[in-house]
Amino acid sequence: MSSDEGGGGADSGAYAGVAGRGLWVEEPARRRRMPDPVRTSAVRAVVIVAVTLTQATITFFLTLTGSWLALPMALCAIAGTIVATWGVLDVLITRQMWNQRYGVLSAPSSTARRRRREARRAARGAREAAPGRIPREDGPLAASGPYTTR
Repeated sequence: MSSDEGGGGADSGAYAGVAGRGLWVEEPARRRRMPDPVRTSAVRAVVIVAVTLTQATITFFLTLTGSWLALPMALCAIAGTIVATWGVLDVLITRQMWNQRYGVLSAPSSTARRRRREARRAARGAREAAPGRIPREDGPLAASGPYTTR
């Protein structure tokens, strides 16, 4: 018998209330999970920004010490800043693209569909209630019908 099942050991009194409760308790998520492309670009952006901040910090300390590596590191930090800006913009663009492609969910019971269905029914009822149609004599099928002018 395991200790989770409350098998009468010296510690069983302390854990008497949580004997049936598991170690892992699922809690509902506060927000929905990000779509995969957006999450991928966000992770990429975080890594790029972290590397750029590290480069900037190293450049600062190399400049303080007067090392010859300060200039190449400064150039790398500037390039890293440009790449990090691109990474953050990539997250925003990918998120906007995802919302435009997949953001609108259509449900069969939506208000728009119900209104269109009612409008179609009203139009059908109006057509059925209207008097019969008069055939046109000048249409594309006029030459083949009973109203030929030969």
